[in-house]
Amino acid sequence: SKSAHLFSMKKIIFLLIIIVNFEYCYADNKVVYIDINNILNNSIVGKSISTHLQNIRENKSKEFLLIEKKLLDKEKDIIKKKNILEKKIYEEQVLLLNNEVKEYNLSKKKFNKELDKKKIQYTKIVLNSLNPIVSKYVDENSISIVLPKKNIIIAKKELDITIIIMNLLNKNLKQIDF
Repeated sequence: SKSAHLFSMKKIIFLLIIIVNFEYCYADNKVVYIDINNILNNSIVGKSISTHLQNIRENKSKEFLLIEKKLLDKEKDIIKKKNILEKKIYEEQVLLLNNEVKEYNLSKKKFNKELDKKKIQYTKIVLNSLNPIVSKYVDENSISIVLPKKNIIIAKKELDITIIIMNLLNKNLKQIDF
Protein backbone atom coordinates (compact mmCIF):
# COMPACT_ATOMS: atom_id res chain seq x y z
CA SER A 1 0.00 0.00 0.00
CA LYS A 2 2.96 2.29 0.69
CA SER A 3 4.18 1.73 -2.87
CA ALA A 4 0.68 2.48 -4.22
CA HIS A 5 0.66 5.74 -2.26
CA LEU A 6 4.14 6.61 -3.58
CA PHE A 7 3.03 5.79 -7.14
CA SER A 8 -0.04 8.02 -6.69
CA MET A 9 2.15 10.88 -5.42
CA LYS A 10 4.47 10.46 -8.43
CA LYS A 11 1.45 10.72 -10.77
CA ILE A 12 0.28 13.90 -9.04
CA ILE A 13 3.75 15.48 -9.22
CA PHE A 14 4.04 14.47 -12.89
CA LEU A 15 0.64 16.04 -13.62
CA LEU A 16 1.63 19.26 -11.82
CA ILE A 17 4.84 19.46 -13.88
CA ILE A 18 2.81 19.08 -17.08
CA ILE A 19 0.37 21.79 -15.97
CA VAL A 20 3.17 24.19 -15.01
CA ASN A 21 4.95 23.54 -18.33
CA PHE A 22 1.68 24.05 -20.20
CA GLU A 23 1.09 27.35 -18.39
CA TYR A 24 4.67 28.46 -19.10
CA CYS A 25 4.62 27.45 -22.76
CA TYR A 26 1.29 29.10 -23.46
CA ALA A 27 1.52 32.14 -21.21
CA ASP A 28 1.85 34.49 -24.20
CA ASN A 29 -0.63 32.53 -26.32
CA LYS A 30 -4.37 32.61 -26.09
CA VAL A 31 -5.84 29.13 -25.69
CA VAL A 32 -9.57 28.43 -26.02
CA TYR A 33 -11.72 25.34 -26.32
CA ILE A 34 -14.80 24.33 -28.27
CA ASP A 35 -17.44 21.61 -28.00
CA ILE A 36 -17.97 20.46 -31.58
CA ASN A 37 -20.60 17.84 -30.62
CA ASN A 38 -22.65 20.53 -28.92
CA ILE A 39 -22.53 22.60 -32.12
CA LEU A 40 -23.39 19.60 -34.32
CA ASN A 41 -26.37 18.71 -32.12
CA ASN A 42 -27.73 22.13 -31.12
CA SER A 43 -27.06 24.51 -34.00
CA ILE A 44 -29.95 25.33 -36.34
CA VAL A 45 -28.46 23.18 -39.10
CA GLY A 46 -27.63 20.39 -36.63
CA LYS A 47 -31.20 20.27 -35.37
CA SER A 48 -32.54 20.26 -38.95
CA ILE A 49 -30.28 17.28 -39.76
CA SER A 50 -31.46 15.41 -36.65
CA THR A 51 -35.12 16.10 -37.51
CA HIS A 52 -34.60 15.01 -41.12
CA LEU A 53 -32.90 11.75 -40.12
CA GLN A 54 -35.50 11.07 -37.42
CA ASN A 55 -38.32 11.50 -39.97
CA ILE A 56 -36.64 9.05 -42.35
CA ARG A 57 -36.15 6.57 -39.50
CA GLU A 58 -39.77 6.87 -38.31
CA ASN A 59 -41.21 6.43 -41.81
CA LYS A 60 -39.05 3.38 -42.49
CA SER A 61 -39.87 2.02 -39.04
CA LYS A 62 -43.58 1.99 -39.94
CA GLU A 63 -42.74 0.09 -43.11
CA PHE A 64 -40.61 -2.38 -41.15
CA LEU A 65 -43.42 -2.96 -38.63
CA LEU A 66 -45.81 -3.88 -41.46
CA ILE A 67 -43.29 -6.36 -42.87
CA GLU A 68 -42.72 -7.85 -39.41
CA LYS A 69 -46.46 -8.27 -38.93
CA LYS A 70 -46.78 -10.07 -42.28
CA LEU A 71 -43.88 -12.35 -41.40
CA LEU A 72 -45.40 -13.17 -38.00
CA ASP A 73 -48.78 -13.86 -39.62
CA LYS A 74 -47.09 -16.20 -42.12
CA GLU A 75 -45.29 -17.97 -39.28
CA LYS A 76 -48.55 -18.44 -37.33
CA ASP A 77 -50.25 -19.73 -40.47
CA ILE A 78 -47.47 -22.25 -41.14
CA ILE A 79 -47.53 -23.43 -37.51
CA LYS A 80 -51.32 -23.94 -37.70
CA LYS A 81 -50.91 -26.10 -40.82
CA LYS A 82 -48.02 -28.14 -39.44
CA ASN A 83 -50.10 -31.26 -38.76
CA ILE A 84 -52.19 -30.89 -41.93
CA LEU A 85 -49.40 -30.40 -44.50
CA GLU A 86 -47.09 -33.07 -45.78
CA LYS A 87 -43.75 -32.92 -44.05
CA LYS A 88 -41.91 -31.93 -47.24
CA ILE A 89 -44.33 -29.08 -48.06
CA TYR A 90 -44.21 -27.88 -44.45
CA GLU A 91 -40.40 -27.82 -44.51
CA GLU A 92 -40.43 -25.92 -47.83
CA GLN A 93 -42.75 -23.28 -46.36
CA VAL A 94 -40.57 -22.96 -43.25
CA LEU A 95 -37.50 -22.58 -45.49
CA LEU A 96 -39.25 -19.91 -47.59
CA LEU A 97 -40.26 -18.02 -44.46
CA ASN A 98 -36.70 -18.23 -43.08
CA ASN A 99 -35.39 -16.78 -46.35
CA GLU A 100 -37.91 -13.94 -46.17
CA VAL A 101 -36.82 -13.21 -42.56
CA LYS A 102 -33.16 -13.18 -43.67
CA GLU A 103 -33.96 -10.79 -46.52
CA TYR A 104 -35.90 -8.56 -44.15
CA ASN A 105 -33.01 -8.49 -41.66
CA LEU A 106 -30.56 -7.69 -44.46
CA SER A 107 -32.72 -4.83 -45.74
CA LYS A 108 -33.06 -3.45 -42.21
CA LYS A 109 -29.29 -3.61 -41.73
CA LYS A 110 -28.73 -1.98 -45.12
CA PHE A 111 -31.14 0.83 -44.24
CA ASN A 112 -29.35 1.52 -40.94
CA LYS A 113 -25.97 1.61 -42.72
CA GLU A 114 -27.34 4.03 -45.33
CA LEU A 115 -28.77 6.27 -42.62
CA ASP A 116 -25.40 6.26 -40.82
CA LYS A 117 -23.71 7.19 -44.12
CA LYS A 118 -26.13 10.09 -44.58
CA LYS A 119 -25.45 11.34 -41.07
CA ILE A 120 -21.69 11.25 -41.72
CA GLN A 121 -22.18 12.99 -45.07
CA TYR A 122 -24.31 15.76 -43.51
CA THR A 123 -21.89 16.16 -40.60
CA LYS A 124 -19.00 16.63 -43.07
CA ILE A 125 -20.94 19.42 -44.79
CA VAL A 126 -21.44 21.20 -41.44
CA LEU A 127 -17.80 20.70 -40.44
CA ASN A 128 -16.65 22.07 -43.81
CA SER A 129 -18.76 25.18 -43.16
CA LEU A 130 -17.57 25.40 -39.58
CA ASN A 131 -13.85 25.30 -40.39
CA PRO A 132 -13.60 28.74 -42.05
CA ILE A 133 -15.81 30.26 -39.32
CA VAL A 134 -13.47 29.01 -36.60
CA SER A 135 -10.38 30.03 -38.60
CA LYS A 136 -11.71 33.57 -39.09
CA TYR A 137 -12.61 33.86 -35.39
CA VAL A 138 -9.14 32.62 -34.40
CA ASP A 139 -7.45 35.19 -36.68
CA GLU A 140 -9.64 38.08 -35.57
CA ASN A 141 -9.14 37.31 -31.86
CA SER A 142 -5.41 36.46 -31.89
CA ILE A 143 -6.03 32.93 -30.64
CA SER A 144 -3.09 30.54 -30.76
CA ILE A 145 -4.77 27.22 -30.02
CA VAL A 146 -8.31 25.84 -30.10
CA LEU A 147 -8.66 22.61 -28.16
CA PRO A 148 -11.60 20.18 -28.25
CA LYS A 149 -13.63 20.32 -25.04
CA LYS A 150 -13.63 16.52 -24.76
CA ASN A 151 -9.87 16.67 -24.06
CA ILE A 152 -10.17 19.33 -21.34
CA ILE A 153 -10.27 18.20 -17.74
CA ILE A 154 -10.91 21.62 -16.26
CA ALA A 155 -10.78 25.13 -17.69
CA LYS A 156 -12.23 28.57 -17.16
CA LYS A 157 -15.70 28.94 -18.64
CA GLU A 158 -14.68 32.16 -20.42
CA LEU A 159 -12.26 30.14 -22.57
CA ASP A 160 -15.19 28.20 -24.06
CA ILE A 161 -16.01 29.63 -27.51
CA THR A 162 -18.71 27.06 -28.36
CA ILE A 163 -21.70 29.44 -28.14
CA ILE A 164 -19.89 32.18 -30.07
CA ILE A 165 -19.01 29.79 -32.90
CA MET A 166 -22.50 28.24 -32.87
CA ASN A 167 -24.05 31.69 -33.25
CA LEU A 168 -21.73 32.44 -36.18
CA LEU A 169 -22.65 29.10 -37.78
CA ASN A 170 -26.36 29.80 -37.23
CA LYS A 171 -25.96 33.06 -39.19
CA ASN A 172 -24.07 31.37 -42.04
CA LEU A 173 -25.71 27.96 -42.38
CA LYS A 174 -29.28 27.24 -41.37
CA GLN A 175 -29.99 24.20 -43.55
CA ILE A 176 -28.32 21.88 -46.02
CA ASP A 177 -29.74 20.22 -49.13
CA PHE A 178 -30.98 16.76 -48.24
